[in-house]
Amino acid sequence: MSRTVPAEWSPHRAMWLGFPSHEDLWEDNLAPAQDEVEALARALAGPGGERVRLMTGSDAGEAEARRRLDGVGGVEIVPGRFGDVWLRDTGPIFLGPDACVGFRFNGWGGKYDLPHDDEVAAQVAGAASATLLQSAAVLEGGALDHDGEGTVLTTRQCLLNPNRNAGWTEAVAEGALARDLGARKVLWLGDGLLNDHTDGHVDNLARFAAPGLVVCPMAFGRGDPNADVYDAAAGALAGMTDAAGRRLRVARIPSPGWIEAGGVGGVPASHMNFIIANQAVILPVYGEGLAASLAAQGLAEVFPGREVIALPSNALLTGGGSFHCISQQEPA
Repeated sequence: MSRTVPAEWSPHRAMWLGFPSHEDLWEDNLAPAQDEVEALARALAGPGGERVRLMTGSDAGEAEARRRLDGVGGVEIVPGRFGDVWLRDTGPIFLGPDACVGFRFNGWGGKYDLPHDDEVAAQVAGAASATLLQSAAVLEGGALDHDGEGTVLTTRQCLLNPNRNAGWTEAVAEGALARDLGARKVLWLGDGLLNDHTDGHVDNLARFAAPGLVVCPMAFGRGDPNADVYDAAAGALAGMTDAAGRRLRVARIPSPGWIEAGGVGGVPASHMNFIIANQAVILPVYGEGLAASLAAQGLAEVFPGREVIALPSNALLTGGGSFHCISQQEPA
């Protein structure tokens, strides 16, 4: 594999989003989740400088998306079929504008087996006119983060979980990532967030912001359920070097702290689930308190030249994810 996955801050031809489309999955949270995705699409297509390709998963979802967003400049509604909106995990990983890699998807280790989720990668590749290269590995896009130079960040909890690829060791996984995605070096963290049904996706824990620079949370407030996880990740990152031999710099921003969603406490809410758009960074927040304000200030320092836009993601969180989880960038 001669090509590597472009960094998310590289120019995009489009940003894919999944639109909540199934009432049986979202129930009372369907309309609020649609409100949040509508606001996200408008922010991406406006100050974010993106062409938004909004994929709907049912006839009813398409009709609602058109009612809300038909005629909005920069938003294209793409009828499709998916089990749910998590395109980061079910969609392909792009190597460039003309090629992408599709991985096997097994519902995050067999937890959620929904019809059409295993067809999303082919649908996105076809709409993007990109060649789809099929991998034999089970893997979700949210399990990896990329610096654009061949460094891949991941967690052992997810990538080495036997509910994905039985018998995977670090060496075997590194070989697969090198073959399929052009990875030159894999940086391993331990566990992800508490109660994360993805088994610890790294896009809730730590993200590249530039070559040699990683952002991860610090605990906020009393009772933050992930305080030890955050400190362990930051400590490990500080001792790592990337594929180019640079020692990593680590920027820490406040986590949301203890968050409840759908009557459940300690849910995996994360400010790390931001989207790096062409001209902005879209930050998910879970209230208008100090944690959200400080996180926005911290990301503004990490991403100079990009506006940081904080938008609520409480309803999406009831489904188990946030903005990065429902998106996938299509490189220019």
